[in-house]
Amino acid sequence: MNERGQPDRAATATAQDLIAACSSSGPWPTMAKGALQDCGAPYRVLDAEGRRLQPAPPAQVELETALALALWRHMLRLRTIDERMLAMQRQGRIGFYGATTGQEAGVFGAAAALQLRDWVHPALREGGMALWRGFSLRTWLANCFGNVEDSCTKGRQMPCHYGSRALNHVTLSSVMTTQFPQAVGTAFAMAARCTDAEDTAGDRPVCFAAIGDGATSEGDFHVAMNMAGVLRPRGKGLPLVLFCANNQWAISTPYERQTAAPTLAHRAIGYGLGAARVDGNDALAVFQVVAEAARRARAGEAPVFIEAMTYRVGAHTTSDDPSRYRDERVTEAWRTLDPIARLQRYLLGCDALDQAAVDSYARACDEEVRSTLASVEALPPVALHTLFDDVYAELPPHLLLQRQEAEAAAEALGATGAHSA
Repeated sequence: MNERGQPDRAATATAQDLIAACSSSGPWPTMAKGALQDCGAPYRVLDAEGRRLQPAPPAQVELETALALALWRHMLRLRTIDERMLAMQRQGRIGFYGATTGQEAGVFGAAAALQLRDWVHPALREGGMALWRGFSLRTWLANCFGNVEDSCTKGRQMPCHYGSRALNHVTLSSVMTTQFPQAVGTAFAMAARCTDAEDTAGDRPVCFAAIGDGATSEGDFHVAMNMAGVLRPRGKGLPLVLFCANNQWAISTPYERQTAAPTLAHRAIGYGLGAARVDGNDALAVFQVVAEAARRARAGEAPVFIEAMTYRVGAHTTSDDPSRYRDERVTEAWRTLDPIARLQRYLLGCDALDQAAVDSYARACDEEVRSTLASVEALPPVALHTLFDDVYAELPPHLLLQRQEAEAAAEALGATGAHSA
């Protein structure tokens, strides 16, 4: 037992042990306000081996299989991107990268449950939601270099900070938790601007915001949760879904040292929000929970806070060495719950995939990433003079002079675009 009277993490844990450790008694759906037991066992569709816990209704089998196949493809594609970009960072070819490894089910399960008219405020590992919405892989990779084709941030942001106005995907901020109060404001504006027809039909567009468990220890989290419960435009709850990927490590701080609450979902109750827990390594379960939360938000019910139980099997970022502060034997045990392998076993079991198709698609992903990367890495950096764009409609004299000096300096160096973000 640890100092809080909780069982120590067993280094020899099996996949079923790990699932049980994230569970407690209680029913689902868990989105009603009131009783503590509303935040019970995480909802799941698949067991650790990828078998469906309950048979799907016959009318849903074909749709669920098609969804599972799409989720698996996107998850494997992102895993391929992440593995290649981590190698690039280790080689010194990019400066930073934050991989989603092991948490892909939460990213794409949530993405699939939303509509393109909905807005997304992502955390570090939700960039894959933009890919689901159609974000260009070429632009994604260009952002990692901050070069001339980094059209989303023009070389002014860190790598992995993607954004797209066209896709309703807000650019990530590295400042922890800021996206939660921003999402509350976005949802308030969306409620004010929705049409009378949408409002009457209970079919409003929603805002989705994601954080990690460490962000729940920040003041912005509590401010946002409080306002999410208090604000009721037109007498209805905000069109808002709040999502926390509880990967159990806030960089080097373990989950059990972050809160005395039995679960993070319990925190929602005190703010008058709905609460749900879900197996964050089960893409089909995440899809169902986020879809239900979004349905309630569209209809004007209280916003829902979702705690998705998962594990950060990799480092926090490429600047981190987790072996210095945690037992990596536990990490290896969690790898047996890999969300991609789990969903792949489900698809193999229902004959939606065979091993030849798995191998073929894996090769296609690798070829796509490598060929796109070879082209993007060769592109020149952003031109220095663009540093002065996008602030003033008309540059004031002193900045106009500085821009002219920057252009002259770049020309003298014989390297237009010497600026490096």
